[in-house]
Amino acid sequence: MEDWAEIRRLHKAEGVPIKEIARRLGVARNTVRAALASDRPPKYERAARGSVADAFEPQMRALLVEWPRMPAPVVAERIGWPYSMTPLKVRLAKIRPEYLGSTRSTGPSTSPARSPSATCGSRRRGSRWVRGRSGCCRCW
Repeated sequence: MEDWAEIRRLHKAEGVPIKEIARRLGVARNTVRAALASDRPPKYERAARGSVADAFEPQMRALLVEWPRMPAPVVAERIGWPYSMTPLKVRLAKIRPEYLGSTRSTGPSTSPARSPSATCGSRRRGSRWVRGRSGCCRCW
């Protein structure tokens, strides 16, 4: 983009010939001509590509309707997935929330890691004390 502006400045403002601009900037003469002919800087646009999971998505959705928590390896086996697990897992992570109900609980959440006994340092396992998020010592 900087070259585009420099090419246009050299040619329009200073009257430098195309051949000289190409030599100074180390670009081809056709590149200089293209920069002078365009009215805006070049913009890279990647063509949209599909995924290998696109062809299998209807089958994935059919399984998720019945079993929304089915693990990815089981889905892969049932639909005859011939590729790496990563594209399948990415697509499942994207579409699975549509089939799962609300997982939020209405009551207060008390996990063992957040309980006072786990974060206040009342127990010590091993020989290390680790400072927890709340600022007090957490034993691991």
